[in-house]
Parts: sequence; C-alpha cells; structure tokens
Amino acid sequence: MADPGVFIVFEGIDGSGKSTHIKLLAEELRGRGLRVLETSEPSRDRIGTFIREYAERNGDRFTLETETLLFAADRYEHVKRVINPALERGMVVISDRYFYSSIAYQGATGIDLNWIREMNRFAPRPDLGVLLDILPEDSLQRVNDRAKTVFEVSDYLRKVREIYLCMVERGELVRVDADRPRDEVRADIQGLVDGLLESREAP
Repeated sequence: MADPGVFIVFEGIDGSGKSTHIKLLAEELRGRGLRVLETSEPSRDRIGTFIREYAERNGDRFTLETETLLFAADRYEHVKRVINPALERGMVVISDRYFYSSIAYQGATGIDLNWIREMNRFAPRPDLGVLLDILPEDSLQRVNDRAKTVFEVSDYLRKVREIYLCMVERGELVRVDADRPRDEVRADIQGLVDGLLESREAP
C-alpha cells in the first residue's frame, strides 16, 4: 500500500458495535501485514481527557456552543498529533468517531450544522466513513440505560440518527445495517475496506 496511509472512521449511536467491529477490522488488517493505528474521539490527550471527565459530571454545564468548540479543539490536536503523523507513515488509521459525531450529536441539540462544519473545516476527510446504523430503541437496550430516561434519550437519539442518515445521503458516510448478526455486519465492513484498499493499489 503506497503512502500516504488510509484513514477509516466509524460512526453510530452508542451500542451500534463500533468498538467491536474496529477491533475485528484491525485484527484482520494486521493479519495481512498492514500497520494499523486504532484511535478514538474524544482523544486520550489533555483536552479529550477533560471532555471525558466533564461528560461524567452532573454539575454546571458549559453552553452547547462551548462544548462544540471543545470537541473541535480536541480534534485539532488529535489530527495534528496522532492522525496526520500516522498517515504520513503509511499506516491504516481507524478512528472510533470523528467530526461527524459533532455534527450529529451537537447538531441534534439545535446548533447550526453549518457552524459546526465551519469549526471543523481543518479536519481532513477520511477515505471511508462507516455508519453502523441501529434504531435508538435497540441502542438503549444494548447500553442498558435506566428505564426512566428511555423516552428523553430515545427522542434525542432519533435526531442524532436522522442527521447521520442525512450525511449518508450526502455521500459522506456509508450506511451498514448493524442490527444483524455480527458476522454479516463484519462481512459488509470488510467488503467496503477491501474495495478501498484495492482502489488505492490500482495503477
């Protein structure tokens, strides 16, 4: 595989199986002799760690716009310190979430989608963006949310999913039905990645 490397992103609401399928894909590619970097957002760097800890607190919240800017700042560091250097070394970079998550999740709160896109204009577009698509009700069952929050969370996740599906229509993401047996989902993902790698190797 010629330099630069290949950048693959997995998106989806919680419980869609991103972590599982990233691990399976990474194992498959490493078995073929490719160098693979698994990463995620929020990142494990200083800003990303702050976001993770902040998300677990129940105290005063920042404004929605400030939260969006924090995610963008973390992404800027993630791109500069992790993603771009790995791609320059010819690696396959697989990220669990990217700027599409900001568009979907912050957008579902009512923030202008064009503003979110502008804040993330610096972020390089991946070679392949995979949306592991499941219904919000299935998501809640998988992550075992408390019953008293199901309706509120489900309504929010419906908005998130709708925005994700709009990005599929725009050609930014490729939808994979994740509400199927794991091997079927895995086969679809592998087919997409194989097609990408073959196109990169073609003269």
